[in-house]
Amino acid sequence: MTKHKIYTMSFASVYPHYVKKAEKKGRTKTEVDEIIRWLTGYNQEELEAHLEKKTDFETFFAEAPELNPSRAMIKGVICGVRVEDIEEPTMQEIRYLDKLIDELAKGKAMEKVLRKS
Repeated sequence: MTKHKIYTMSFASVYPHYVKKAEKKGRTKTEVDEIIRWLTGYNQEELEAHLEKKTDFETFFAEAPELNPSRAMIKGVICGVRVEDIEEPTMQEIRYLDKLIDELAKGKAMEKVLRKS
């Protein structure tokens, strides 16, 4: 079975789209970075190093220091698919990130986006 092409895409090639989507709705790059760090456990320096190295999505998530256990609380539809129903782990992580960026762009408070009580 061949891998989905997003697995081999550079995270750095998609990252500007996340930032643009957020900024278009009055949110910030800092908030996008916070979401990514919350989801993956990377610190800012590690995140920037992966962007600089142009790490592919599969490696980016495989090397994540600590995927946030609260990510299981992320529910809803992204690209026509319920994120909680995605069976392939790497694809689910990618779609979790997509969903969080969507929520940010839709104006949700950071506390809600980051599943804080």
